[in-house]
Amino acid sequence: MAECVSLLPQEFSEDDLLPLSALNHYLYCKRRCAFIHIEQVWAENLFTAEGRVLHERADSGERQSRNTIRIETAVPLRSLLLGLSGRADVVEYHRDNQGNWQPFPVEYKRGKPKAANWDQVQLCAQAMCLEEMLHCVVGEGALFYGTNRRRQAVCFDEALRWETTQAAARLHELIRSGITPPARYEKKCDSCSLVQFCLPKVAGKGKSVGQYLAHALVEG
Repeated sequence: MAECVSLLPQEFSEDDLLPLSALNHYLYCKRRCAFIHIEQVWAENLFTAEGRVLHERADSGERQSRNTIRIETAVPLRSLLLGLSGRADVVEYHRDNQGNWQPFPVEYKRGKPKAANWDQVQLCAQAMCLEEMLHCVVGEGALFYGTNRRRQAVCFDEALRWETTQAAARLHELIRSGITPPARYEKKCDSCSLVQFCLPKVAGKGKSVGQYLAHALVEG
């Protein structure tokens, strides 16, 4: 079996850090990620608005404390190993039998659990940030979905950590390239807030968006 080799450098500088949320954008759609983080294009629709409201409720900056659980919201995160920074919606600190506080990140998402594991990778990146910052091991976290109002437990095993590391490396490669990938229409494009900028049904058929717009102006 070939040895797995990380694509990441030994450590990033502060100037190289990318948003944690970009990791989810990249895994969902590389073209969408490039629109947002290279071309600085953004638009909101019902789905993104619902997600924003859900995050705003979680990111209150409040702290709560119970007997064996301490809860912090909008927790700043950073990893020089992954080259990512951002905020965790919620980090619960669970007191173990030795009296130590064990971090347990919780990410809030609109909708329902997905077949792909984009959300798990984003949450794992948060856990790896916490490990680097707090010098501890974070073994588990949870995703909270707005549709079913339930938590989905996530175990940060070696396979998920490897996928997270490689996704972060490829995200950095995309941003460094400065190139927006070509369009390829999929069903998920219909619910994307950037579909009017991307025009996947047009650009995905070998015609550039510029050609399409020029043709539309002539026809109009």
